[in-house]
Amino acid sequence: MSSEHSVAVVGGGPAGLMAAQTLQDAGLSVHLFDAMPSVGRKFLLAGRGGLNLTHAESADAFAGRYGARRGVMEDLLRDFGPAQVRAWCQDLGIPTFVGTSGRVFPADMKAAPLLRAWLQRLRHPASVPGVQFHMRHRWTGWADLPSQTLRFESPHGEVQVQAGAVVLALGGGSWARLGSDGAWVSLLEERGVPVAPLLPANCGFDVLGGWSDHLRSRFAGVPFKSVAIDFTASQGVRFRRKGEFVATATGVEGSLIYAVSSLLRDEISRFGSATFFLDLLPDLEAARVLAEVRHPRGTRSLGNHLKSRLHLEGIKAAVLYEQLPKQVLADPVLLGAAIKALPVTVSAARPLDEAISSAGGVPFEVLTPGLMLQQMPGVFCAGEMLDWEAPTGGYLLTGCLASGRRAGQGARDFMQENGCQRT
Repeated sequence: MSSEHSVAVVGGGPAGLMAAQTLQDAGLSVHLFDAMPSVGRKFLLAGRGGLNLTHAESADAFAGRYGARRGVMEDLLRDFGPAQVRAWCQDLGIPTFVGTSGRVFPADMKAAPLLRAWLQRLRHPASVPGVQFHMRHRWTGWADLPSQTLRFESPHGEVQVQAGAVVLALGGGSWARLGSDGAWVSLLEERGVPVAPLLPANCGFDVLGGWSDHLRSRFAGVPFKSVAIDFTASQGVRFRRKGEFVATATGVEGSLIYAVSSLLRDEISRFGSATFFLDLLPDLEAARVLAEVRHPRGTRSLGNHLKSRLHLEGIKAAVLYEQLPKQVLADPVLLGAAIKALPVTVSAARPLDEAISSAGGVPFEVLTPGLMLQQMPGVFCAGEMLDWEAPTGGYLLTGCLASGRRAGQGARDFMQENGCQRT
């Protein structure tokens, strides 16, 4: 394929598909390439337990979820934030609702109908040409200049593609089997584009020294329900939130751990480990816990006493015995304090390919406001390959859609500025 009047989108995740839709809506010819046999594979996996599209909290709170990248992400969200995500779904015939936690879901909770409706629109729009999809095309870099001439491995051998503009939406480095393998990093670095190292985000952690055989064999996969985590990083940032997470064979993972994962990961990077405090009974005041621990137990064992007075049993009791020496277990004051603030030290994040998402990528500082690489005119970047991160809860998907929208707009403007006419 060789056409200076078309745009090549590389990557068929939410960011790439949104960029393609934005370009299509502008009347431009769009060719989308992906290494996998079908698009949206990670999108479908994310929706297996109910597709969390976005969140209905205030704009200020929503933007704050992006941490150090709040400023640049807030700018993207002004164009395509939570309200626009819901309107986009409605336009595709997929109504949404707000759950009790403020999370936004499709009415049927499923990802597949939304993806089908989206692809139907992209392939068969009402009044403009459909996006042309090229599957099993793995991007292998650039041919000689200009920057818009791409090389792909395809089922029919190497293919070279020349386009008027290029949108790269290649994902991060997690879930390689679904296409996000980070192989693009070296291709950009070869062209002099700086890339921040890809790191696990929304990930699990190994506990220092590992769990005992007893805890691992009996409680791996068992959730800690109705607990709270309190962690203050060395930089002074404090995290405290109630929720739940799961014990694994090597440590901990799950929604509450994911929410604090960036702080834990960065602390481990600085000091080799990080210690958070686990409140096993966040709904009870410390004084009440101490009073119940001190209550005379007669001939009952400590385990039966804690179960009777505080309903502390199962994995919650097991982790107390795991983490506390006998002298602390025997002291009601120290035990009561530990129930409200049990130290748990983690020593390593789980591997990048196990993470839900990744941090690192192409820094916004080397991009224009339209997400074009400053040193490679006509090449735009979007989605998780950009250097930002966010917790689960709809923030990742919304960020990907917003950046895909902006990159599509940037490529549209570039095409118009360079005299490429609409189809």
